[in-house]
Amino acid sequence: MTKGRKCEDPKQKDGSSGERLREILGVFGRYNLIHGLSPEKLRHILEDLGPTFIKLGQILSMRPDMIPEEYCRELTRLRTEVRPMAFAEVVAVLESEYGDDYREIFSALEEKPLGSASIAQVHAAVLKNGRSVVVKVQRPDIYDRMCLDIRLLHKAAVIIKIIGRTGQVIDLNGVLDEMWAVAKQEMDFMTEAEHIRRFGELNRALKYVAFPEVEWELTTPKVLCMERIEGIQIDDTEALLQEGYDLHDIAQKLAAGYAKQVIEDGFFHADPHPGNILIRDGKIVFIDLGMVGTLSAHDRQLLKKSMMAIVQCDVYELKQAVLGISRHTGKINHSRLSADIDDMLNKYGAIDLGGLDIGQAFMDLMAIAETNGLSMPAGISMLGRGMITMEGVIGKVDPETDVISVYAAAVAGASFEEFDLRKILEKNGRLLYGLGGRSLEFSSNLMEIMKLASKGQSKLNIELVGSEEPLSKISHMVNRLIISLLSAAILIGSSLICLTDMKPTLLGIPLFGVLGYTLSFILGAWLVFDIIIKKKL
Repeated sequence: MTKGRKCEDPKQKDGSSGERLREILGVFGRYNLIHGLSPEKLRHILEDLGPTFIKLGQILSMRPDMIPEEYCRELTRLRTEVRPMAFAEVVAVLESEYGDDYREIFSALEEKPLGSASIAQVHAAVLKNGRSVVVKVQRPDIYDRMCLDIRLLHKAAVIIKIIGRTGQVIDLNGVLDEMWAVAKQEMDFMTEAEHIRRFGELNRALKYVAFPEVEWELTTPKVLCMERIEGIQIDDTEALLQEGYDLHDIAQKLAAGYAKQVIEDGFFHADPHPGNILIRDGKIVFIDLGMVGTLSAHDRQLLKKSMMAIVQCDVYELKQAVLGISRHTGKINHSRLSADIDDMLNKYGAIDLGGLDIGQAFMDLMAIAETNGLSMPAGISMLGRGMITMEGVIGKVDPETDVISVYAAAVAGASFEEFDLRKILEKNGRLLYGLGGRSLEFSSNLMEIMKLASKGQSKLNIELVGSEEPLSKISHMVNRLIISLLSAAILIGSSLICLTDMKPTLLGIPLFGVLGYTLSFILGAWLVFDIIIKKKL
């Protein structure tokens, strides 16, 4: 199993990195990058470079904050339109995993794949008992190949700086780490099988949602065998209408089901594009559950809080939610963070509630957090992209569906279900007891402060939050002024020395005068250089 393995392979020779690097450079050379890079050319380059770069393209396709929209649209094709591997390779993997001729297990196995992705491809098959299944087969040596590419990309990240659309420097190492974490999750098919089982249990009460059944005896870390879902892809609205489906009803249920995954379960499909959602027998069937996101109870609570704050345009509550859910190491500029959130809410405040794109709002919020030195957990990052994808799917099925209202109702419903009067009374009772104790302590401290003030012994320290940058500029200006005065004083002093007969001399000029002129010149030159450089910056 690949789970838990590090991106290290002691069996790889030192020359493998150099060989792979030459291969990458060869691909770049074939496409004449000096003549420009179109979205289609970028997709072809990533396909030629192999699975790692295809996966990177899939991640980038969900990052409109990093690359232009037209590139995002083109790279979405990498999710389902990757060049397939040869059938002989598929057979080799099957027989390696099963330890037997695949024809002893399957009465039929279609050579043409139903779909091909960066890590695996899917073939239709029929078991000996006549049951129709699909077999997901992992590409040979995929772990080692991706591991080598990741190591090379991490080395390149040291010298490559990517500027995002917000003007911020993109943390390429962070993107690579996220991609590798997702890839490792997808490369262990036992993990995906467990995801399917867990989704089925959590959504058993929803009669309109279904998941494929896993053939556990035929599933290994590199082969996943499960029920074949023959349905209508959710964005094929013409076919759905011909079958008599109500598109508005489908869109409403899809939004409600996804809201439950996020808000109630904290376990959601992280790649809900149309190819992964089918309609069969009146049910919404989610497939390809290799990429999932998880949220802790703490994160879900803050997520609900932030959703309601966005809807109500509440800057304070949204800021508190962001601070609670994010991680930070440096000092936070609270005034700047509040101003950025206020600007974002003002932008969305002019939009009708039904037209609010909650997924994009979360992506904007993550961009604000990054700008202010805050990092969001991986689950929140995956959620933002997942919600954008899901809202796009819902919009294709029924543009009139008010997604934000469905999410808000889910938040309100979850909050009501969590309402426990006994627990609330116990909690508030403890708070009241603590408040009483702190009130007495506050009164005592206040009396002590008044005594010190009456004796002239009190001291008041004031910290101006957000004043560091202006104070730094003032300090720099004062330093410049001092240096200019010092330079002028040395220049005047040196001139007075040159009018005397002071010994020793250099070229007939007192040596101390020459040294003074030199020092004055150096200080003046440094001052001019500093002013010019700061102006350019």
